[in-house]
Amino acid sequence: MKILAIESSCDETCAAVVEDGRKIHSNVVASQIETHALYGGVVPEIASRAHSEAISWVTKKALDDAGIALSDIDAIAVTNEPGLIGALLVGVNFAKSLAYGADKPLIPVHHIRGHIAANYAYFNGEEEKDFLEPPFVALVVSGGHTSLVDVRSYTDFEVIGATRDDAAGESFDKIARMIGLPYPGGAKMDGAAKNGNPKAFAFPDTRVKNCPYDFSFSGLKTSAVNIIHNAQQKGENIDCADMSASFTSAVVGAIIQRVELLFSDTERKTPEKLVLAGGVAANSHLRAALEKLCKKHNIKFFVPPLSLCGDNAVMIGCQAYYEYTQNKDKDFRDLSLNAYATGEISK
Repeated sequence: MKILAIESSCDETCAAVVEDGRKIHSNVVASQIETHALYGGVVPEIASRAHSEAISWVTKKALDDAGIALSDIDAIAVTNEPGLIGALLVGVNFAKSLAYGADKPLIPVHHIRGHIAANYAYFNGEEEKDFLEPPFVALVVSGGHTSLVDVRSYTDFEVIGATRDDAAGESFDKIARMIGLPYPGGAKMDGAAKNGNPKAFAFPDTRVKNCPYDFSFSGLKTSAVNIIHNAQQKGENIDCADMSASFTSAVVGAIIQRVELLFSDTERKTPEKLVLAGGVAANSHLRAALEKLCKKHNIKFFVPPLSLCGDNAVMIGCQAYYEYTQNKDKDFRDLSLNAYATGEISK
């Protein structure tokens, strides 16, 4: 089954052709980084306009790269939640029009389900790679989400813990901007942290009372902002590498604390597999810490290549295959599909 997938939830316009939820035939991403770098972050209205300009040629290129005609596609998939509402609407309305005109099924996909499914495209049993399949626990770390998810099947998800306020990726970008690193700051901070002292600055505890698996990064972010502002008021310079290393250590430490607690929780069955997903899955410090932790607890660790960590349409095509094949009673010809800025992964 070949699926043409479209993703436009934030600031990348993406299209891909994916077969049977595992095989990548094409993967096209039109990035808006240079545009939003002028403003230090994503401007939603500008992002929506850029999607409108790019979505037609991106989709055509995905089909051309795959060497396949639209008539040979079996279904069209699109991210419809969560994300920037204007950006989502561009992708959803384009996909609806395409599905109507080509008389193809239309498969809506939750963005975070997609991030998890990106691992299926890589861990597909080919080239001596493992074949990843549920059940497993997924750690999703991105600009807007930090969650621990129990993936019971390809379409059955339970949130174990989620962020109460700021997500890890958003926090990285904010502090990076404050210490003078260009957008997108998370990747730049990752590199700077390798040359800094992770104990140069102290940050508060991030645990959430009575909710051991929930995340909270607003306190870390506020603490870092105060340190930077106090130094500026005194005419002092904050060492970029030291702040990057210390803040990265605090964020990674908070995540590791939750994951290790889960591994040791006697009231839960210890997972056999941990899957890392989302844009911040590209962070080298987080990847290394989780790999070490999983090895300590004898748990298999799965993380996609960097090309599948950020937003892409491959992940949407992968999840769409399972949404379609495992929901036989759902009407995939319903063109009343809408976009939603928020949406639960477990519904």
